[in-house]
Amino acid sequence: MAWLRREPTGVRDLTVRAVLFKGTRDLLPIYALYGVLFADHGLSTAQISLLLAIWSVTAFLLEVPSGAWADTVPRRRLLVLSCVLQAACFVLWMLVPSFAGFALGFLVWGVAGALESGTFEALIYDDLVARGEPSAYARIMGWTRGAQESTVLVAIVAAAPLFALGGYGLVGWVSVGVGLLHTLTALALPSAPVAISATAVDDLDDEPAPGPVGPHVKPGAVPAVAPRSSSPGSTSSRYLAMLTTGLSEALHVRRVRRGVLLGALLYGVTAFDEYFGLLAVSGGASTSTSALLVGVTVVGSLIGSLLAGRTEVVSSRTLALALFVAGILFIAGALAVGVAQGPALVWVGFIGIGIAYGIDFNAEVIAGARLQDAIEGPARATVTSVSGLLSEIVALGVFAFVAVATQWLAMSTTIALLGSVMLVAAALTPTWLPPRQGIERGRTENATPDHGGEPG
Repeated sequence: MAWLRREPTGVRDLTVRAVLFKGTRDLLPIYALYGVLFADHGLSTAQISLLLAIWSVTAFLLEVPSGAWADTVPRRRLLVLSCVLQAACFVLWMLVPSFAGFALGFLVWGVAGALESGTFEALIYDDLVARGEPSAYARIMGWTRGAQESTVLVAIVAAAPLFALGGYGLVGWVSVGVGLLHTLTALALPSAPVAISATAVDDLDDEPAPGPVGPHVKPGAVPAVAPRSSSPGSTSSRYLAMLTTGLSEALHVRRVRRGVLLGALLYGVTAFDEYFGLLAVSGGASTSTSALLVGVTVVGSLIGSLLAGRTEVVSSRTLALALFVAGILFIAGALAVGVAQGPALVWVGFIGIGIAYGIDFNAEVIAGARLQDAIEGPARATVTSVSGLLSEIVALGVFAFVAVATQWLAMSTTIALLGSVMLVAAALTPTWLPPRQGIERGRTENATPDHGGEPG
């Protein structure tokens, strides 16, 4: 327990703690069975859809407000609360296995997800700034994303034997236990101060400050660090100030706005992975084989995430080229599955999709790191939450497109069309990807200031 109480001693120690936190977040065997759990307790398909809507809408509505809260109060405290709420969801499901209990659980889980989104990223980045090591952010995020992908697989595989041994009760209470373990990993995270460059709440624009006081730092400079408690005024006034400042920076500072949009596009479009199983079956694969084919895409995302620390140094044009190749591979892979006359072409198609998926995940981690570099105001979690909110909108767009398009098109054609979003991202990346801290920033600072009156 002494390890939980002390601050991380270095970047490696911080990486271990961050990986443990993200790895335990999704190590939940109930993920694989909650749909069947609801059905077995008498819920109709419409009721299950309503439960999922409650979950999504709660997280959606609280995404940005919770980000501003994370810029107002200690972030580690919010992450601990998020973990406790997630565990509470499964306690409710086990104790009150009814529509009301499931709905209340999803409401609590939605709040937990909103509290964690943006807060974790801001905490890690500010801690790295305090250590003078912001360049390690992409590597850490790549490892944490890889940990998430790996533990989801472990949880899904573990669900079957746990259910065989103890039914839904064992699966549910093991998930509660994992939630409590997740809470311990949150306690081990650093209590990083807010990284700010000067006065907390000034209007932000793209122009560098003319003097030593202002919300921006010079290119390549490391922001000063001030403790959160130094913010003047009441908690409510600080909250409103952070909310306003974060929204202002996300909407009006060109490189931040473009980074927010690009990150949301790259992450939101990965919602197409919900249809990989259906794509495999449409190509003639059996149910068991489809699971293996989906596993190929998970391996792709895992490798792409783990390589982000190495590829973060690439230029925006190189990343754009990689995304263009990914888009072509994805489209070709999906179409290959659609015309497959045997298992060989289905596997070839999914290997292409897996490579494309890995490139997209890699690019999303890089875009997230560049966004953190671009944020210079004090409301880091708020800005990050705006990107999370927009990614949810992109994901909803993906779901709506598939629902409509599959009325007329084959699943393979529909999924292939979604690959065109990667081509759009590739076209936008050279101008929308924020520059690396201290390397390309100078060119951006010399650009014409954006006062929010033009699109893009």
